[in-house]
Amino acid sequence: MNKLFLPSSIQNNTVETAPDAPPGGVDASAHLSRRAFLGNLTLATGGLLLGGLPDVLAAAPGSLQAQVSALVNRMRAEGRISSNERTSWSIYDFSSRQKLVAINEDIPRQAASMIKPFVAQAFFYTTERRGSGLKYTSSVRDIMEQSIRRSSNSATNELMHMVSRGNGNHGPGDVETVLKRQAPGVFRETSIVEYIPAGGRTYRNQASAHDYSRFLFALWHSRLPQAQELREIMGLPNHDRITRRVSSIPANVRVYDKTGSTARLCGNMGIIECRDSRGRPMPYTFIGIIERDSRTESYTSWISARSNAIRSVSNLVYLYMKDRHQLV
Repeated sequence: MNKLFLPSSIQNNTVETAPDAPPGGVDASAHLSRRAFLGNLTLATGGLLLGGLPDVLAAAPGSLQAQVSALVNRMRAEGRISSNERTSWSIYDFSSRQKLVAINEDIPRQAASMIKPFVAQAFFYTTERRGSGLKYTSSVRDIMEQSIRRSSNSATNELMHMVSRGNGNHGPGDVETVLKRQAPGVFRETSIVEYIPAGGRTYRNQASAHDYSRFLFALWHSRLPQAQELREIMGLPNHDRITRRVSSIPANVRVYDKTGSTARLCGNMGIIECRDSRGRPMPYTFIGIIERDSRTESYTSWISARSNAIRSVSNLVYLYMKDRHQLV
């Protein structure tokens, strides 16, 4: 079974910003010698990054990162994002092979339901292991749809138990073990330590925006087992926060995504597939996470307001992409 990995020469050449401001002169080459930069660029363009984003481009956000940072700071000033809340943002443009936004993307944050596609991926990895006893059937497909499309916690726990039984039956940590054994370059900051508790108060499982970005990159390029199947499930209509009710995004845009919602986190990670004036697909990833230390006392109003904050950033990003690629 092939494992996904990133060459060690470029695994650590990423940019992290704090809290929401872009770094000055954000160009990956500023963090590398010219020789190392050119060498890493050769690796990236040579297609040797199995399962991960070309990290050498991760520090070249251009003007979009500054625009996103300014918008987030403006929303903070307006009270739409509180001072005690932390955010992460990540945008990758598949067409230009550039990371356009990398704000706090390597910081592990609560995963909430955004962990659910990872659980499905761990299941697919386990089915490939001889002796696991797991098979992908129509009934398992139904469970995955309930987990991802309907965000069913009980369905997700059922999948996690299946993965655990196929890997020694040690508990929820078996999901993380499978992912890191098969794709260590993708799931670097992922930590899966609990089943989803009753009431959905899941705060201990974690992943970074960069983990989601690398996962979506590998998923889009079919570098994961059953990638097409998982894309199809993630592409079923749902209540996403990155295209639905985003004023500038047309209804015919496709999205492959998963939201995450608790009283301490509002997030969405996904691939937005647009088309240019010639009908060519122009996909990009969008990851937005807003996290707080303590539970909000007004969940409904809080999650609605933070969902709209994510929509505001998605609107900005789409308008940038529309101008960049002449989207229709």
